[in-house]
Amino acid sequence: MIRKIGVLLCCILVILIAGSAFAQAPKKGGTLVFGRGGDSVGLDPAYETDGNSFMICDNVYEALVEYKDESTEIEPLLATSWQISPDGLTYTFNLRKGVKFHDGTPFNADAVVFSLGRQMKERNVKFFAKGWEIPKQDRPPEYWVSMEMDNTIGSIEAKDEYTVVFKLKRVEAPFLANLGMDFADIISPTAFMKDPKGFVRNPVGTGPYKFVNWVKDDRITLDAFKDYWGKAEGPYLEKIIFRAIPENAVRFLELKAGKIHICQFPNAADIPLAKKDPKLWVPTQPGMNIGYLGFNHKKEPWKSNKNLRRAIAHAINRKAIVDNIYQGMGQVAKNCIPPTMWGYNNDVPGYEYNVDLAKKLLAEAGYPEGKGLPEITLWSMPVARPYNPEGLKVGVAMIGDLAKVGISARIVSYDWGTYLKRQRQQPEDMDLFQLGWTGDNGDPDNFFAVLFDGLASEAVRTQWHSEAYHKMMLDGKQTIDQAKRADIYKKAQQLMFDEVPVIPIAHSTVMWPALKKVKNFKLHPTGSVRLKSVWLE
Repeated sequence: MIRKIGVLLCCILVILIAGSAFAQAPKKGGTLVFGRGGDSVGLDPAYETDGNSFMICDNVYEALVEYKDESTEIEPLLATSWQISPDGLTYTFNLRKGVKFHDGTPFNADAVVFSLGRQMKERNVKFFAKGWEIPKQDRPPEYWVSMEMDNTIGSIEAKDEYTVVFKLKRVEAPFLANLGMDFADIISPTAFMKDPKGFVRNPVGTGPYKFVNWVKDDRITLDAFKDYWGKAEGPYLEKIIFRAIPENAVRFLELKAGKIHICQFPNAADIPLAKKDPKLWVPTQPGMNIGYLGFNHKKEPWKSNKNLRRAIAHAINRKAIVDNIYQGMGQVAKNCIPPTMWGYNNDVPGYEYNVDLAKKLLAEAGYPEGKGLPEITLWSMPVARPYNPEGLKVGVAMIGDLAKVGISARIVSYDWGTYLKRQRQQPEDMDLFQLGWTGDNGDPDNFFAVLFDGLASEAVRTQWHSEAYHKMMLDGKQTIDQAKRADIYKKAQQLMFDEVPVIPIAHSTVMWPALKKVKNFKLHPTGSVRLKSVWLE
């Protein structure tokens, strides 16, 4: 009798385990509503730079390679394999067959040549078939330019329908990692050529979801792509709606009410509430990011007065900003890469909050107690970002700190698209500006060169011109040995501390609350929003 009961219990246990496993199998269908802080600027990955644009691109497009879940390790995507020549100057990619774009046209080597070749200043490209006459660019592709891709790629050639060869002008250590970034996404040449100017609002890629419509400043809708090549792994959702809800508190209330499924960038004070709510869970990721305060290096006195820049660095109470505005979701930054990244220089002391030192430096800069310095502008971001939860509140705190040393400042802000566009122009009415970055590929070059080497390109948002720093960036790109590269970047961080081209403010921890019915949602170190494998219970 006891044996029979034991057998019966074992059977029940097996059934329960099987039922549990069956219940957790991905389920197809449903509409996921993603609540975000702002609208996209555009949807052509070659020309965008903001996360709200890229999160759509992450689901509509694909690149030759991608980063693994919760990692920056490279794995194949539209390329199945690749070979690198012994001298590091030739990369040959073997492409995936049987892939279609959302418009039904085939993905092939010519599409790769078109997508990346259109960003070249001098288009040294060769198609396998007839190809296309690529239209002239209306504006520079900012990522391509700021990453010096024209100085890196000599030619792109389709050897046959499924083989692409890149010939490089120089060794580029992060080249493969760079090709996993959004700017390297592959678009449909046919769709682009139908309406080159309109493509920015009607994207066509090979991704798991296809674009449906865009109601400006309200929502973007995507549908599952039924002919997706990788459908064994998704997409599971039938539809995704990205809603723009600018107010953090309103966005969180919409989540609690069940009107959205994922809440991007809640107020820090709402995280404890989310953790206590039985209907919610809180995906968390250590931020591969930096929020910083920059100077207009095209304008005096910021361009040449290092003591003035240093005075401001010591005047701002960054710990109070992190404690009161980030509220446990960040840490004060010493350097402009996160401490988890290789090449981080822990010996850099960082700028201590010291009002007396700030006043002393201000006097040495020629502005005792701020006299002689006109009211300055401090541009503050209008949207929440991973590296800065509330730009306007941070701006208010900063101008309060500056007032304590005698510097008069006022906040300037615009809608997000205008803010990014005008900041890039380095206008005369901009003195200080808030910006930040979430790393694209896990390589220090993606922070140091792209963000701060003004000698590399006019497109770099911090137009700091330093010959010594520029040489370090070139050496870092062209050195293969990672330990030697790390030494280069450590010296660069010391130089930045000494010269104060920007003031590092904080690295944030990313927490995006979600309904518990949202399954398999994972935050990514790069800030990508990848929903292919997500499903609703």
